[in-house]
Amino acid sequence: MPTQMQELAGRVHEALARPWNKGIGRPRSCGLYTAVEIACMYLRQNVPQEFLGDLRNVSQSTVSRIVSALVPVVKTVLEEFVPDAKDAIEMVRGRVCLVDGTITPCWSYEGHDELWSRKKGTTGFNAQLVCLLNGDPVFISDPMPGSTHDAIAYEKTPVKKIAENSGGGIADRGYQGTGLITPRKRAKGGELSKKDKECNRRISALRAPVERVIAHFKSWRIFFADYRRPYRTYQDAYDAARGLFFFSIIWGFE
Repeated sequence: MPTQMQELAGRVHEALARPWNKGIGRPRSCGLYTAVEIACMYLRQNVPQEFLGDLRNVSQSTVSRIVSALVPVVKTVLEEFVPDAKDAIEMVRGRVCLVDGTITPCWSYEGHDELWSRKKGTTGFNAQLVCLLNGDPVFISDPMPGSTHDAIAYEKTPVKKIAENSGGGIADRGYQGTGLITPRKRAKGGELSKKDKECNRRISALRAPVERVIAHFKSWRIFFADYRRPYRTYQDAYDAARGLFFFSIIWGFE
């Protein structure tokens, strides 16, 4: 919302080590508010930088410099809105939670074979999400290599501890053996009973909110389409977009 953009621009202004426009020398191609808009649009739409430059009447190189300079700042000023494991545990205590994972795709970086997800057939990162039955997101993990199976990611991230402190957790078949409630698998060469099929339908219906959370999360298209900037910049972009995801649904609605 415009009010959220104004708040974000103000936070970025306060966090900058130097004024955006120094008042001496050659002025910048755009003001700070427009620059923050460009950085957020890049994370939101994940479009070519030339396109963003055309939208704001600046060059592609200017957009690149803006993204490089401001994405880490956006990450920093929005960290307070991203729930950590302790916050998430308090939110799920005594309540049922839903767990799911998703792949955030990226380029096939040389020397990073661990990013290949055989299940999804693409390179990317594994993100684990937790929400409540009403669809309120409570936790999004740091990214793990795309080759990481959901059950392994569950064990290696704070998601396991969060689920263990909840009133019960529900997930899909990828989490079988973790202690979460999951659909039953058909035995090799066998068939599910009517009772098992009905149970699986009910579990799938209960899992619908976490699927919607993932869809909302990946409406920030930096998580949906291939990330194209250098590998070293991914963590800052992921953290900034995750911060924007939570900021957009929290700030102004307290």
